[in-house]
Amino acid sequence: MKHKGWLIYSEQDANENESYINWYIEEANKQDLQIELVLREKLTIGIRENKHMLLVNNRKVTLPEFSIVRTIEPLLSIQLEQLGIAVFNSSKVADICNHKGKTYYEIAKLGIPMVDTYFAMHKNLTKAPPMSYPFVIKEVSGRGGKQVYIIKTLEHWHTFFESSSAVEYVIQSTNVQLGKDLRVFVIGNEIIGAVLRESNDDFRSNYKLGGKAIWYELNPTEEKIVRTIIHHFEFGLVGIDFLFSPEDELLFNEIEDVVGSRTLSAVSDINIVERYISFIKTKISLDA
Repeated sequence: MKHKGWLIYSEQDANENESYINWYIEEANKQDLQIELVLREKLTIGIRENKHMLLVNNRKVTLPEFSIVRTIEPLLSIQLEQLGIAVFNSSKVADICNHKGKTYYEIAKLGIPMVDTYFAMHKNLTKAPPMSYPFVIKEVSGRGGKQVYIIKTLEHWHTFFESSSAVEYVIQSTNVQLGKDLRVFVIGNEIIGAVLRESNDDFRSNYKLGGKAIWYELNPTEEKIVRTIIHHFEFGLVGIDFLFSPEDELLFNEIEDVVGSRTLSAVSDINIVERYISFIKTKISLDA
């Protein structure tokens, strides 16, 4: 009998990632798993009669053995786990890695180099800049290079201060090589590959924002840094991002929980979905 799982997307993201979703379903079938696309908007979660509950289209359904959550909602992941469903990535990874402040807090425990970083609530921001120019300010839940603002002057800061609306931010030094970063793809405790991303037109290097990508070989020092992070978490599939110091050394940037693989596919023939499905199959078989 095939193990059954859900692939959970928001409706908008599902429309934009149809080929990626089909890739997951096809690779799962090859490995004797059955994956069904479930839209987040069709799910109702909460407490009913003092018990955790989940409905699909307002009806009780047979729950899957596992779920691959491709939407950012740690509470959904916690609810799925409470109902006995194996979740990839776990709710703990989702909670930490989708909040930049929590991520930096965890990584700082490991002694991994990063730029100076301040945590701030919107209500506590003042008209005086928090650090010397230039610096960046990021919404803690921003993704894909969005909700990241570079502040070069007092005028920039005042404009941001007057127009900002998010609740929490991280504020960081820009003592790095702007427009250049490294994404390391990880499944479980295995390094799958690394991609160097660069942009000549933007301080952000994200591929979807027009950056270019090339394959990158980690040196032993860099690999040791990555493995220190891997051993601190129990990852499914993530992307660990680094910036480069002026001296060309890695500086931790963030961890993408719902990571895409366009750049990896563009620079290699690695079938990362096949490998992720294999990882999931092994995990649910061991936990059965």
